[in-house]
Amino acid sequence: MLRIDVRELRKGPVATQAVLSPSDPLFEGLAISLAEPLAVDGTLEATGRGDFFWHGRLQGLLDTACRRCLKDMSTPIEVPIEALFTADPDLQDDPSVYPLLEPVSHVDVSEAVREELALAASQFPLCKDSCAGLCQRCGADLNNGPCGCPASKAKP
Repeated sequence: MLRIDVRELRKGPVATQAVLSPSDPLFEGLAISLAEPLAVDGTLEATGRGDFFWHGRLQGLLDTACRRCLKDMSTPIEVPIEALFTADPDLQDDPSVYPLLEPVSHVDVSEAVREELALAASQFPLCKDSCAGLCQRCGADLNNGPCGCPASKAKP
């Protein structure tokens, strides 16, 4: 569960765990594709000032394509998260803080999960560091060897 009733925090930190399917509405609009459900776990605790601190972890597998050769591939993702949730208006302009509305009855860490997943997904994945990519003329995968195109002649 990623939405915690703050009354539960009176007894101490609360464990948060969820397994989110790749089709979960939380991921709508993100330019990423999950190959498997995303595991989320962490702990939410009250800081004593009316703020709440969540430290958690995301773990899953992304469906991506190599940016050079365009081969489909899966990329493991494991992301640690530390997030502060507060209703303090003085802190709400800080981009690393997640705002809460008064009166605070629940803390929903879903937005932190969404944001951190989007930030962790590589925009330029490679199937391997030495990927040769595609021929600019014929589109052949150069990882399989030379394509056979005539060598380009340098213009004077």
